[in-house]
Amino acid sequence: MTDTIANGMTTLMNNEMRLKLECVITPASKLLGRVLRVIQLNGYIGEFEFIDDGRTGKFKIQLLGRINKCGAVRPRFKVKADEFENWERTFLPSKDMGLLVVSTSLGVTSQKAAKEENVGGRLLAFIY
Repeated sequence: MTDTIANGMTTLMNNEMRLKLECVITPASKLLGRVLRVIQLNGYIGEFEFIDDGRTGKFKIQLLGRINKCGAVRPRFKVKADEFENWERTFLPSKDMGLLVVSTSLGVTSQKAAKEENVGGRLLAFIY
């Protein structure tokens, strides 16, 4: 396991399909925590917490049943501020449905916030 974001998104999707109320993602990373924070702020997951187990740690996440599909974007494509609509058509099912998670110079954020700030970055994940 070298890609913690891909592992985390797969775990979220698998537990959501099985109608679980919570899931545990291991290993944890700071970047995965920031991606989860963006997903939480947009209402796809409930509360989550970091559990320190003395190794890499874990995230315990409350699921709300709002995820239809999610995944990591590999390779992490570069996106300019005016190119988000092309990537939305590629990864999301329709306009104004779903979310792209982007790593920008202002931190990890959604494509909507990156458009408002007029900054580009690298695509990390998608969810709808």
